[in-house]
Amino acid sequence: MLHQLSWKVGGQQGEGIESTGEIFSTAMNRLGYHLYGYRHFSSRIKGGHTNNKINVRTTTVHTIPDDNDILVAFDQETIDVNYKELHADGVILADAKFKPVKPEDCEATMYIVPFTATAKELGTTLMKNMVAIGATAALMNLEDTVFQSVVDEIFGRKGEEVVAKNMEAIAQGHQLMHDLLVEAGNTEGQFELEPGDGQHRLFMIGNEAMALGALAAGSRVMSAYPITPASEIMEYLTKKLPTVGGLVVQTEDEIAAVTMAIGASYGGARAFTASAGPGLSLMMEGLGLAGMTETPLVVVDTQRGGPSTGLPTKQEQSDLFAMLYGTHGEIPKVIIAPSTGEEAFYDMIQAFNIADQLQLPVIVLSDLQLSLGKQTVEPFDYSKVSIKRGKLELGDLPEMEDKAYFKRYEVTEDGVSTRVVPGQKYGIHHVTGVEHSEIGTPSEAPANRQAQMDKRFRKLEYVDFETPVYTDAPHDEADVLIVGFGSTRGAIEEIRPVLDEQGIKANHAHIRLIHPFPAKELLPLMEKAKKIIVVENNATGQLASIIKLNVGHHDKIINLTKYDGTPFLPNELLGRVKELLPDGNI
Repeated sequence: MLHQLSWKVGGQQGEGIESTGEIFSTAMNRLGYHLYGYRHFSSRIKGGHTNNKINVRTTTVHTIPDDNDILVAFDQETIDVNYKELHADGVILADAKFKPVKPEDCEATMYIVPFTATAKELGTTLMKNMVAIGATAALMNLEDTVFQSVVDEIFGRKGEEVVAKNMEAIAQGHQLMHDLLVEAGNTEGQFELEPGDGQHRLFMIGNEAMALGALAAGSRVMSAYPITPASEIMEYLTKKLPTVGGLVVQTEDEIAAVTMAIGASYGGARAFTASAGPGLSLMMEGLGLAGMTETPLVVVDTQRGGPSTGLPTKQEQSDLFAMLYGTHGEIPKVIIAPSTGEEAFYDMIQAFNIADQLQLPVIVLSDLQLSLGKQTVEPFDYSKVSIKRGKLELGDLPEMEDKAYFKRYEVTEDGVSTRVVPGQKYGIHHVTGVEHSEIGTPSEAPANRQAQMDKRFRKLEYVDFETPVYTDAPHDEADVLIVGFGSTRGAIEEIRPVLDEQGIKANHAHIRLIHPFPAKELLPLMEKAKKIIVVENNATGQLASIIKLNVGHHDKIINLTKYDGTPFLPNELLGRVKELLPDGNI
């Protein structure tokens, strides 16, 4: 009985590879397993190799493993590209159609199953993926009924006959695989998992969690331009926001997206936009406008490979410097970096609250692995959701003396002024992107300039963000402190206890608040570690540089970077961490 199983399906993009993984993983989720799935795909609609790897476990999991148990192959390229992940006891389930050939150095067992031919006999080759699901069920000693609710959900609207045909495809795939196993002397399947706990959990990508978080936070306007890997946020809310009186506007470009969100926010709505690196480059002037006009704004950046068009569908974490320093001039901003599906949901709520309370732009910094990686998420606790609008005054205002303008940018101790919405009686004020006085009229006076700059930056002293640094630090004195941000958390969580078992005292700190940087929370952990290894998906060690700038301890910090477009895998990371320590230790 297995505690964990890794399953991968591969083939040509546009031929149902993603849906095959979706059916398998959804069924496993409903049995009460914890899952994490990651898709490899190209920036094209159809053609080119794609695969979907699913990690199934009886306990919490936030990443995919290095190795693989089962590889479902719909073409030879899938075998050639992915077979080295298979361990010696692994299995390849290959479609007979392409006359599969097992590489000479592959120790895994290959079973040739007529996926396409069987589906064709049932009426359409489109059902070849269902035949493959049935073969997988036999290999894992699962009943076909495990997939019934998923098939009902996906195909029910097409009628009972279509549902029955798909279940028949699963049944035939199961029987074909069973016969092959019996022929090989294996009558009990090969990969039987320990039973799942049957508990209901969500199964979603990070983008969906962020979209739902925006909805729960009371956002009612999203303006955006489609871009990988952010588009699913827009797609999700296109369906959901209208049901609560909101709307999604697809703009002509990212400049329009950010300025439209600023306008909606100025009008009193909770509004946001989402994009990736290229789109954020276009939004920089808009971010500056939000900072200067002190208009609440939430922006999601789903990082991907850059620069320019770069690697649109690959993992990278190289936007930190751009988010920190990309705007011309200086404005206060807050940058939050979720690392799990749960955090993606709750951080969006915090982002809207901070944006409203401090009247500044808040960037939620995701990455492709977190945004598109599909994972098990515990049901959200909506009792934790609170909407804090800060100094937004919607009631009656006192009449100003001598018909003076309202002091929208009044200099205050906490840097936050009372905000009103357009049309509010006695709330008239001037709004401009140039430096301005307390009532908003343009002013270049040196004393006013300094007063307004100081006022705006005082806001950063009042950032209220729960858990700026996530820690797993069981050692008072550590041999090594591993630091990361975003989706690297899963791989680091996997290896920290392994390092302990191997005699290396390891602590883990994950940065959740990039700016203002949580130096106070991180410093004690750094002081108590002999070495500090900063793990990140970029070429220049951007997070390490930010830590050096804000905390110091340059002599202890070691960069561990990866920028080939793929995420860190646990054993890969374990090996690289040990390489950076003298003799694999301290």
